[in-house]
Amino acid sequence: MSDFSAGSIGQQLSTIRRHLHEHPELSHEEFETTASIVAWLTEAGIRIVDYGLKTGVIAEVGGLHGGPVIAVRADIDALPIQEETGLSFASKVPGKMHACGHDFHTAAILGTAFLLKEREQELQGTVRFLFQPAEEKAKGAIQLIKSGALNGVQAVFGMHNKPDLPIGTIGIKSGPIMAAADGFIVEVEGRGSHAAVPEAGLDPIVTAAHIITALQSIVSRNVSALDSAVISVTRLHAGTAWNIIPEKAVFDGTLRTFDEEVRLKVRTRLEQVVNGVASAFNTKAQVSWIEGPPAVVNSGRWAEQAALTAEALGYEVVEPSPSPAGEDFAFYLKETEGVFVFLGTAGPQEWHHPAFDLDEGALPVAASFFTALAIDALSKLSEESLRGGRQHSEII
Repeated sequence: MSDFSAGSIGQQLSTIRRHLHEHPELSHEEFETTASIVAWLTEAGIRIVDYGLKTGVIAEVGGLHGGPVIAVRADIDALPIQEETGLSFASKVPGKMHACGHDFHTAAILGTAFLLKEREQELQGTVRFLFQPAEEKAKGAIQLIKSGALNGVQAVFGMHNKPDLPIGTIGIKSGPIMAAADGFIVEVEGRGSHAAVPEAGLDPIVTAAHIITALQSIVSRNVSALDSAVISVTRLHAGTAWNIIPEKAVFDGTLRTFDEEVRLKVRTRLEQVVNGVASAFNTKAQVSWIEGPPAVVNSGRWAEQAALTAEALGYEVVEPSPSPAGEDFAFYLKETEGVFVFLGTAGPQEWHHPAFDLDEGALPVAASFFTALAIDALSKLSEESLRGGRQHSEII
């Protein structure tokens, strides 16, 4: 594999990333972003495949000699955050910003497509590029899967930038690497009254307060110390005046887990606690769930291959701690095997911060890594297919 850490590819990808950074678009609104990606791919002679998407792009390189199909994914949407970086190429759109580095992801995977196009004749199969919309809403991956974009794909690869890792370092691990991210809304219904005579009503605020306190015991008393889960209540609303006990209190929050069994157990216990406490206060309560993505669970064999590929390129491989953030890449891994990695970007702030930025020196690192991984994956799958064919012939 050639060294792509220097030369024109780095400047080219930096220019692309900065254009995307200046023109952020929110989930399901990525029309100009889509048009720009199509233009860059078309200019490079890379074929676009029509899957009927309103936003987002599917493209392919290879397949000239048949062979397996793999996919590489980049998310393309931005966040509703006012940028505070002071960069010369800061967002030109008020209240919108690439505060999660999806501009970096898109530019890096475009670089991968450019590099693989140069080596198309050598590819032992097809690399399908998924420039996915609406990751921040956890809707884009499902949309692409329903469109058929993952049909025939035998392995899928993706990444997230990691500000706390240095340039040239790649975080790779087998098993869970990002959390299942569910939201919940709890409505507590009581009976309103004058605040001076609370005995005439059924106070939903007191009930909600006791429920919120009780929820904090779920993880400590129902989840093994060898597992992990997080329950956070993030918003509470009740009442309209200082001297009125309201009819209703509403609060919501999030549940984060890495194991599906733990996820279901905690959800069940949360509902039981809500209903039990509400009943004890002679009020009623209802839990509504906001279904988030499941945990991102990497395949062992593809995590191993990714580590071998990274080390062969001279990059440092570390086993990262799983992130409690959610990622809809998880839905792809429910359909086929693959691996999701953390790419070191040496940034000053974490994801979703208004001053989020990253070191663009990571762009050629990411592009070279995914180029090599795609080549290695196609070779691996082709060899496995050949061995399988030979074994079948011997049996016959």
